[in-house]
Amino acid sequence: MITGLDHVVVLTSDITAAAAAYETLFARRPAWRNSGDGADRVLFTLDNTTLELMAPRGEDEAAQRVRNALVTQGEGLASLCFRSNDIGKLHRRLDRLTLKPELVAEVESRDEASGATLSWKRTRAATEATRGIRMFFLEREKERPLSVRMSPGSITAMDHVVVATADPERAAALYGARLGLDMALDRSHPDWGRLMFFRCGDLIVEVTHRPGKERSSSNAEAPDRLRGICWRVADIDATHARLVAAGVDVSEVRTGRKPGTRVMTVRSGTSGVPTLLVQPSQGKGE
Repeated sequence: MITGLDHVVVLTSDITAAAAAYETLFARRPAWRNSGDGADRVLFTLDNTTLELMAPRGEDEAAQRVRNALVTQGEGLASLCFRSNDIGKLHRRLDRLTLKPELVAEVESRDEASGATLSWKRTRAATEATRGIRMFFLEREKERPLSVRMSPGSITAMDHVVVATADPERAAALYGARLGLDMALDRSHPDWGRLMFFRCGDLIVEVTHRPGKERSSSNAEAPDRLRGICWRVADIDATHARLVAAGVDVSEVRTGRKPGTRVMTVRSGTSGVPTLLVQPSQGKGE
């Protein structure tokens, strides 16, 4: 019933600066801007998912919730939203699996530039039932517009999003048995810890467990954390040159863990999100 990762939400205190930084990183223009429910939002829609930047707006209760989240967790990844082709059926499944979903709500958004509207049906699982990760689920009939590419070396798609856990068995049960994602890999390594890859449409939800390295790793009851994102590029050398010219702090290009891949780390302009860029093997990407 989950068909993909619809979008991830990144909290920021400065929506203008964050949007400009991600426009530089992606070399793509925002696809959607809107305000409402206590927040300003800027969306970048890539080939397989969307990144939504969110900042508080106004003084009402909804805006205060966003501010409180910024105070407690700081800027960075805040939530995952999975896509479904049948939100009613998914809601019943989430309820049976004691994930305590909220009632399905109908939501509408209007783009400030074009005046176009999008609508969808959405529910949210209880955060305590999803091991501390804020999870939403939605059903959309209409696709979002893609972010227009501004130059060569643009980001094409998300490769994977990383979740850090102190209890890999319970995390595996959540993403595999309960959410129904396909486990593509379960591997342990003395340097990397345990890695579990769950297919979610055209990307991976990577769950990591690093004994002795993750905060509170000795406490299996510690909540899971959204740890970072890896984005795909078609030509990592071109992307590296473009970002260096734009003044973005990036590492040198290096060989990735997966055979045939090349990667680099982005160290600025990500609103606190640990960010990796990868050129997949066999030219997968742009």
